[in-house]
Amino acid sequence: MARLVMKFGGTSVADLDRIRNVAAHVKREVDAGHQVAVVVSAMSGKTNELVAFCRGAALLHDAREYDAVVASGEQVTSGLLAITLQAMGVDARSWQGWQVPIVTDQAHGAARIASIDGTRVIQQMEEGRVAVIAGFQGIAPDGRISTLGRGGSDTSAVAIAAALKAERCDIYTDVDGVYTTDPRVVPKARRLDKVSFEEMLEMASLGSKVLQVRSVELAMVHRVRTFVRSSFEDPANPKTMPNGDPFGTLICDEDEIVEQQVVTGIAYSKDEAQISIRRVADKPGVAAAVFVPLAAANINVDMIVQNVSSDGKETDITFTVPAVDYERAVSVLESNLEGIGYQAIEGAKDVCKVSVIGIGMRSHAGVAADAFQALASKGINIRAITTSEIKISVLIDAAYTELAVRTLHSVYGLDKA
Repeated sequence: MARLVMKFGGTSVADLDRIRNVAAHVKREVDAGHQVAVVVSAMSGKTNELVAFCRGAALLHDAREYDAVVASGEQVTSGLLAITLQAMGVDARSWQGWQVPIVTDQAHGAARIASIDGTRVIQQMEEGRVAVIAGFQGIAPDGRISTLGRGGSDTSAVAIAAALKAERCDIYTDVDGVYTTDPRVVPKARRLDKVSFEEMLEMASLGSKVLQVRSVELAMVHRVRTFVRSSFEDPANPKTMPNGDPFGTLICDEDEIVEQQVVTGIAYSKDEAQISIRRVADKPGVAAAVFVPLAAANINVDMIVQNVSSDGKETDITFTVPAVDYERAVSVLESNLEGIGYQAIEGAKDVCKVSVIGIGMRSHAGVAADAFQALASKGINIRAITTSEIKISVLIDAAYTELAVRTLHSVYGLDKA
C-alpha cells in the first residue's frame, strides 16, 4: 500500500462534472488500497474573478484581506470534492491550509512555505480517510490566511508530499506528460517516460508550462518523485505503459533513468526583452553600477554579453529581462545614467530565447557546435548565448522561433520514435 498525493488543477475541477471525474480518479486509487491525500486548485477562472473583485473594491488594498478573498476559491473546491467523494462511498474530509497546518512566511500574496506538520493528516489517512487539501494557501505568523502566489497549488502539493513522506506526487493536468518540445510547434514531439529533476527545472524555467518552477525546485530539494499525467483519461480504464506503470512522465532522480539521451528537450520563451548599453567606460565596478539597481527593483536579469572595444577603454553590455519588466528596466537605467556613464540605450522586445536541455550534455562534446551550425544553416542569427552543464540558450529574433525549435528538435534526433 502506497501513500500518494494527487494534485488537480483548475481545468480539472472546472465544474461539478469534472469534480466527479476527479473523484472517480481518487476512488480508483483508494480502491487499489493506497492512502491518498488530494490537493486542489480553485475552479478554472475563479481566482481571476476573485482578484478582480479585490481590485474593483480598492485598487490599493490590504494584502491580508486579498489573501482572505482569493484563498476562498480552493476552499470551495476542496469542500465540493469531499462531498462528491462521500456520495461515492469514499470517506473524505476537506482541510484548509491553516488546519494542516501549512505555515508560511509573512509575505501575503506571495508567501513561501516555512514548514508543514503532517501528523494529523497522516493519522486520518492511516484510518482510511482521504484528505482533500486546499492548495495555494497556508497560515502566516500573524495568524492570517496567506497565499503562495500563482502556481502555488503545485508547490503546495509537492511540499505536502514531502511532509507526508509520500511515495509519489501525481500532478494531474490537461496534458498526458512532458514532451520533448511543444507539440503545437513540432507535431513529432514525443512524450518522455522519465525526466530528471535538473532537466525539468531547466525546462520549467525556460518556457515549459507543464510545471511551475517553484514546485520543481521543491521536488528536487526533497527528492519527491513527481508524476505528470492527464486528468481527462477514463478513470475506470486509465492508460498504462507496457510494464503496467501509469501513463505519463515521471520526474525523478537521474539514477532512475537507465538510458540517458544527450538532449532531452527543446524549450522556448517569447517573454524576453533585450537591452544593450552602449559605450560604457571599461573599469572596475561598472557591471555593479548596471545590475545592482536592477536587482534592487526586483528585475531578474538573464543572459549577459559584454563586448570590450579594441582599445580596451569602452564596453557594450547586452542582457535580457522579462518582457513585462522592459520599460521599468529602461527607466531604472535612465535614472542611474550618472553612475553608469553610458552613451546610449538600445532595446528590442521582438526576441525569443530557445534552449537545448539534457543531462547527457555533461559527458558529450560538440552539442553546442551542432546547435550553432544547424541554426546558421537556416539563416538564423544568434544575438546572445548562455550555457550551463545541462543547457544551451540562444537569443534570436522572435520571427524565427518555430523554425529554430523545429530545426534543433530534428538535429538532435528527438523526432525519432
